[in-house]
Amino acid sequence: MHRFAVFTACVTFLLIVAGGLVTGKEAGLSVPDWPLSYGSLMPPMVGNIRYEHTHRMIAALVGALTLILAVWLWQKEERKGVRLLGLGTLLAVIIQGILGGITVIYLLPLPVSVGHACLAQMFFCMVVSLALLTSPGWKTPLSRVEDSGSPRLQILCLAVPAAIFIQLVLGATLRHSQGTVIPHLAGALIVSILVIWTSLRVFYKHPQQWNLVRLALLLVGLLFVQLLLGTGSYMIRLVTQDAPQPTLPLVALTTAHVAAGALIFAIGWALALEAFRTLAGRRESTPAGSETLTSARPLPS
Repeated sequence: MHRFAVFTACVTFLLIVAGGLVTGKEAGLSVPDWPLSYGSLMPPMVGNIRYEHTHRMIAALVGALTLILAVWLWQKEERKGVRLLGLGTLLAVIIQGILGGITVIYLLPLPVSVGHACLAQMFFCMVVSLALLTSPGWKTPLSRVEDSGSPRLQILCLAVPAAIFIQLVLGATLRHSQGTVIPHLAGALIVSILVIWTSLRVFYKHPQQWNLVRLALLLVGLLFVQLLLGTGSYMIRLVTQDAPQPTLPLVALTTAHVAAGALIFAIGWALALEAFRTLAGRRESTPAGSETLTSARPLPS
């Protein structure tokens, strides 16, 4: 089950890359009908049609994998919360498919297009959560470690994916509307501060917790890659703004930027899950004079 969940997460990531290519190539309306493509299951794979229809085929595969995973979890998983998460993931992929159809039928309305892009990121996070929760290591009992910092590391770890998701909304709005880049830049600054702050807390306060350290290292590394990709995308967009069609470097960089954003979001969420699993709150100090008789020194006979 764990391997199947990991495979589903990998195919979902491939779907996000395919969706980024569709947006980057401006191929969203290259197939004018839905759910069929030019009235058939397999249209001629020419021009931008191959990007849009490939995206649909991968989406259908992800939907089938999610259905199998949800049924498997419902039959074999003992934890009720994980079973419900499987059902929620199935519901999310169904809604995502409907939103994808609406974007085609109503000619890419901005709210629906942005919602489609953001729900894709949330769905990816849900599948990654299932892969993590079904892993053998997650089922192994852990001795929870005290977290003495302020604010609590668990709160910081929750703030990271929350800020990243807001940044994803801003990025999707920018890509689909070609609006101003300033809110997206401000969001990138906030995300960078939170990621670095949280990672430093992990490195200095909990260096022995390898499950937290490795995720923090991945998060910081991907953050710098993402900043480079974002800067490169913006610079190439300025240079090629008069080009009649999106250039290959622009499509490659913007698609990589979307893919890296999905990975950062998923890793940030995984770090939050691991923090709540690993860390305990600060221990309460014992008031003076509150020792019980059983803990006191025995009286002399």
